[in-house]
Amino acid sequence: MKLRNRHRLRRREVRRLREEAGILLPEVDSLEEAEMEDGTIVYLSGDSMILARRGDDLFPTLRSPILDSLPSIIVDMGAVPHICNGADVMAPGVIEVKGDFKAGDLVVVRDERHGKALAIGKALVDSEELRSLKRGKVVENLHYVGDRLWRSG
Repeated sequence: MKLRNRHRLRRREVRRLREEAGILLPEVDSLEEAEMEDGTIVYLSGDSMILARRGDDLFPTLRSPILDSLPSIIVDMGAVPHICNGADVMAPGVIEVKGDFKAGDLVVVRDERHGKALAIGKALVDSEELRSLKRGKVVENLHYVGDRLWRSG
């Protein structure tokens, strides 16, 4: 995918982004901002996309080094193809919750067999509530393996 309007961020722009992103933005020497054809804003360190912004949602990419510091949701292998096609995570597919989070927090969706990151999503319920839910949508899928962002990164 082609990137448009790619430019290096100034120190104060990086500082503002760091304040907004918190732990999502790892320590980097320089940072560039670019826009994808679909309007997604991406932040690059070298040629590696580490953050993305779609609307009001700022989230790490699946190639970001900070994924291990975010809470995780482990899904069964039956849910994997659906999630990798952009589906939101449903409660019956969740087999384990690692870490604590509130509704609206970012979580990493991982497969049960290898623990690989499949998606970044926004939790729709708290981790405590999720552990007891048997049905319903629990995570909104923001970025997943195979999407445009993943393929261009």
